[in-house]
This record gives sequence, structure tokens and C-alpha cells, in this order.
Amino acid sequence: MDLVHQFVTYVIPFVVILSVVVFIHEYGHYWVARRNGIKVETFSIGFGQEIFGFNDRHGTRWKVSWIPLGGYVKMLGDADATSATADAATAEDPDSFPAKTVWQRMAVVVAGPAANFIFAIAVLAGLFMISGRPYTPAVVAEIRDGSPAAEAGLLPEDRIVAVDGAAISSFQDLQEYVRPAAEMPLLFTVRRGDTQFDVTVTPALEEIEDRFGQVHRVGLVGITSNSIEFRTSSPGMAVFEAVSETGKMVVGTLKALGEMIVGSRSADELGGPLRIAQMSGEIAQDGLVPAIWFTAVLSINLGLINLFPIPMLDGGHIVLYTIEAARGRPLTERSQEIAFRVGLAMVLSLMVFATWNDLVHLDVISFVTGLIS
Repeated sequence: MDLVHQFVTYVIPFVVILSVVVFIHEYGHYWVARRNGIKVETFSIGFGQEIFGFNDRHGTRWKVSWIPLGGYVKMLGDADATSATADAATAEDPDSFPAKTVWQRMAVVVAGPAANFIFAIAVLAGLFMISGRPYTPAVVAEIRDGSPAAEAGLLPEDRIVAVDGAAISSFQDLQEYVRPAAEMPLLFTVRRGDTQFDVTVTPALEEIEDRFGQVHRVGLVGITSNSIEFRTSSPGMAVFEAVSETGKMVVGTLKALGEMIVGSRSADELGGPLRIAQMSGEIAQDGLVPAIWFTAVLSINLGLINLFPIPMLDGGHIVLYTIEAARGRPLTERSQEIAFRVGLAMVLSLMVFATWNDLVHLDVISFVTGLIS
């Protein structure tokens, strides 16, 4: 029963969420390929042997395969699903992928990641309009004894609505005003029940340590907030916020990867499919809205990772096509073969490393070593 429970809790949400973002990615390739007159032979969700499928009127085989860790679109003229090499027998066909101009091929490749970003923006915008965007309000939950807030007479449930006349809409807004203002008197406008009043609060200069061990000297007033509220947005504002949120996630991911590369952040945080499965299961148990939000986040990450300039990935294809456009001719088959082999080694190494992190994170390694020690 426990195995069945684990399957239902983690495996099914993981397969459903991953299949959605993979479908969006591959459909982006498919849609632009068809618009450019390219015959698509296979559209597959998953790898390996086919579970079920059908042929459409354009001759494309749509199918679901057994290994749900990705997907592919195989076009006429491709020797394999990665479009790494051309099939000599069909590459000259005018409907084949290799026969198209470099700009058409580049458009097909870019379309996959672009579809992931567009999908994520649409999903986030819908969530912001319908269910609202979660935020922490500037409502006092706890007050530290002897803190500036306690000396000023603030109480739990007080809502700070303005500081020095500037409106405060969230706890983050309040922090942005308070932290740079150590030992500077600030005029808090506070709403308590049906009344509103002003009170002066002077943030104390304190040292805090971030997760990287760096010490910062900031102003603090000694209050916390632990409630969550939701703020809905108009359609126009929702789209703007969705684009902004997508940009923040992309920048945050690149920043985290950069910190791992230079060693200021542990690479143990890098997760693989097992960690994604665990997160999918846990978030799915929180309800439909968190699961939809996680799907959008995963779509952004899938689009971003595929743009990395690694041969085998879409970004690697874009680099090779850019070189071809600049030179007026493609790299030699030997050069492309070497590039794709290096790319394959990099992708496989990354997958092994991420999966190892997953096994350590899930205590599988400790369990196995305990059995043999």
C-alpha cells in the first residue's frame, strides 16, 4: 500500500507536470516547423518504446513513450531525434529540415524555449488575475521585547500603512524603508482596528548574517509578519507582472548557477529528476493552484536550460547556426560531430551529478551504505 501511495503521491504528479511542459516545448518546435513547410515525422512525449499513438493527416506520428523524462520532434531529414546529424537519404527533400535556410532552422530551434516562456507568462498572468499574487502584508505578528517597535507601542495585528508618508503595501516594502535607515527616526502610519495614528520608530543598528556567512549592518525595528494575503491584478497589470516574474526567475536561476560555478554557493543544491518528482508530489498535495504555479516555474527552467550553448541542446544548435550564418556555410560534419559528442558528455555528466545529489538529498546513499557497512 505504501508503494502505491508513493506512486500516486509523487510519480503521477511528476509525470503529468513534466509531460505538460515537455509538450509545450516540443509543440513550439512542431508549430514553427509546420509553418516553414517542414514535414514532421514524429512528435513524442517520452523516450523509448511507444505506449500508444496515432497518425494525423499530415503523416505525423503522435505518440506517448515509456520513459517520461523528455520528448522530441523528429523532422524529415533528421538522422536522429536531436537533429544533430542529417539523413543522407532524405536531407535533399525540399520538405526536410536540413534543406531549409539557416534562419528557418534557427526559428524552429528557438520556438521550443520560446513556447515555454510564453506558456509560463500566460499561466502566471491567469493566476495573478484569478487567484491573486501571494504576498506578506505589513501586519505585525510578533514584537521582540525591548525593540524599537515595542518602545514605540506597536502591538500584534497592527498594520503599517505608510512610512514617512510613503504607502507601504507589503512587509518587503517596509523592510526596504527600514533597513537603510538605522538610527534614523521614521514616522510610521499605523492602522489598529478602526483607528489610524502616527508614531515615530527609530530602527536599531544590528548585524545579520546571510546564508553565505556574510554579515550586514542594517536597521531593524524588531517585528515579524507571518501571514499571507493575495492581491489580484487587472489583465494588463497581470501580464506585466507575469513578464516581470519570469524575468526575475531567469535572472535568479542564472545568478545561482554563476554562484555555483565560482564556488560561492554549494552545487549540492543542483537537483535532478528525483528532486523534481519530490517537489511535484509535495506541491500537488497543497492544491491545484500551487501545482499550476510549479508547472509554470518548471516551464521557465526547461526553456532556460535548453538555451544553454551546449551542443545537443537548443542553445547549442543556435550557436552552430549562428556560426553558419556568419561564415556563409556550415561547419564540417567532423567538427559538428565532435561538438555534439562533447555536448552529449556534458549533458550526461550533469544528469549523473544532479541525480547523485538527489540520491544524497533523499538519503538513498546513506541507506545503501548502511546496508553494506
